[in-house]
Amino acid sequence: MPRKLISVLSVAVVMSAVAFGAHAADKLNYDAKSFAAAQAAGKPILVEIHATWCPTCKAQAPILSDLENQDKFKNLAVFRVDFDSQKDAVKAFGARVQSTLITFKGSVETGRSVGDTNPSSIAALLDKTS
Repeated sequence: MPRKLISVLSVAVVMSAVAFGAHAADKLNYDAKSFAAAQAAGKPILVEIHATWCPTCKAQAPILSDLENQDKFKNLAVFRVDFDSQKDAVKAFGARVQSTLITFKGSVETGRSVGDTNPSSIAALLDKTS
């Protein structure tokens, strides 16, 4: 393939990734300070209680990724809590198992699900943040 064509294709891929990412939700590893700031700002929030070894969490990942990239969820703050290493946070959220999804609008909890892998019901849960 000619060098110029490769360069043009590379630029197109990078530009589309930048444009696509501009509408994605803000995904962060959980820390109490950032979570409190998002709540104080009244942001729509999703908390994912996640474990890397969890098959349900793995099934949720592409569903959540697709939803988080939708324009209507571009302001969503997504906080991932590691089920194994952040036990205090897991307890603070009242989660008993991994694959728990909790939504907030500011400081108010608007919904919760455990073990859900249905795209429609997860979308409905995220809708509760608006």
